[in-house]
Amino acid sequence: MTDVRNARPDSDRGRRMSGIGRVLVAVYGVLALAAVGRSFVQIASKFDEAPLAYSLSALAAVVYVLATIALVRPRLGWYRVAWATIAFEFTGVVVVGTLSVVFPELFPHDTVWSWFGRGYLFIPLVLPLLGMWWLALHRPARGEADAA
Repeated sequence: MTDVRNARPDSDRGRRMSGIGRVLVAVYGVLALAAVGRSFVQIASKFDEAPLAYSLSALAAVVYVLATIALVRPRLGWYRVAWATIAFEFTGVVVVGTLSVVFPELFPHDTVWSWFGRGYLFIPLVLPLLGMWWLALHRPARGEADAA
């Protein structure tokens, strides 16, 4: 068995993909699949009923897929992509959540982020906070950042 601390190209991945990191990636993966499925059905069957809401669901799906991939991949570049997607996700949840409460007529149908992720048990509101916390604790090591 390889010692994770000494494995060069994937050592950052080993540090990030252990313990809570695995759970975080699994939840992101499930949310990504759920958001992709939901947005596909919404756009394919009733896009004309709520084009803004369904477009935002598709955007959320793309963000979740990209965040999941970025969390799994080693190297500084993917670390930065993870930060960007998760920060964008949090901003989206807060902005869309606020708009859906203040101006519910803009969102006649729910999105992943409307009402702060109410349809997903508020996981979209909490998950990016956990993701940013996890990333802050698991920055790529100096040598890995230079190699990237």
